[in-house]
Amino acid sequence: MKKLINAVENVVREQLEGMALAHPELAVSFDPTFIRRADAPVAGKVALVSGGGSGHDPMHGGFVGSGMLDGACPGEVFTSPTPDQMVACAKAVDSGEGVLFVVKNYTGDVMNFETAVELLAAEGVKVRNVLIDDDVAVKDSLYTAGRRGVGTTVLAEKIVGGAAAAGYDLERCATLCRKVSQYGRSFGVALSSCTVPAAGKPTFELGENEVEMGIGIHGEPGTHRMPIEPVDALTEYAAGQIIDDPAYTRTVREWDGGDWTERTLTDAPLAKGDAVIAFVNGMGGTPVSELYAVYRKLHAVCRDKGLTIARNLIGSYITSLEMQGFSITLLKADDEILRFWDAPVHTPGLIR
Repeated sequence: MKKLINAVENVVREQLEGMALAHPELAVSFDPTFIRRADAPVAGKVALVSGGGSGHDPMHGGFVGSGMLDGACPGEVFTSPTPDQMVACAKAVDSGEGVLFVVKNYTGDVMNFETAVELLAAEGVKVRNVLIDDDVAVKDSLYTAGRRGVGTTVLAEKIVGGAAAAGYDLERCATLCRKVSQYGRSFGVALSSCTVPAAGKPTFELGENEVEMGIGIHGEPGTHRMPIEPVDALTEYAAGQIIDDPAYTRTVREWDGGDWTERTLTDAPLAKGDAVIAFVNGMGGTPVSELYAVYRKLHAVCRDKGLTIARNLIGSYITSLEMQGFSITLLKADDEILRFWDAPVHTPGLIR
């Protein structure tokens, strides 16, 4: 294992200390650990909070700032943060207008955020939770019950962050976040595995001429392995999994302000004539030049399928340490989504 670290047990803390020194507009707290806007709470604004295991940088800490998240809770590498982190972070950024938790569908994240919701509600904090579950590669995995939360999380944090900055109240922010989750679909491809510092060896082994299709962001193996093909073929396969994905129905558990409510949601498939935000994401070890090659083919596939790319995002925004590979996210875009996608944002990981 070759990594720029000191002691394995200090990896996350030392990286967060460096981030705080580099970005004085952020404040990093320890015991418990969380990142927040230094100017939080922002008066009159709903606070947006997310979190998850470290190793997906810049998500989530790199998306804390104006127009995006108010706070983020980092766990150890590929390990869920704990409820006490989430509670402390939420109370630090809450202006009184309430807190929305954006939760990726991984078992530990879901369980710990639900515990935090109940603890905050017991203290009188207005809080809601919305689940992101957009990975078309799997219905269930070792980490999840249902589809994993991946690339759509980045888009949701940007879009709902813009809405919160514009004055949306807590219920409208939750409704918009739920819509983004339902409208987004993702698929990932790995050319290599990644190495978690505490493990000291690759999460899985790939042959020199093999690729893993349908991978997750924690180094989980995908749905199947195949010989490597040219970038056009890999892109066409990944895009096809998203565009041809049928309607998907699932039940989610959300806090309604006084108790838990189960919602049955059905995501309609993408259809000819839809406008989309196209997100080509690097998994951590992929040159951006190669991502542009992916986007080139994705643009052609969308055109041929009758989809119009209204906006795009290309770069490494939700990673899996040093993994080589890419993911594609297509988000059906209406006027509301495009309005807040275009809103100003200033964070370490995304500035526009």
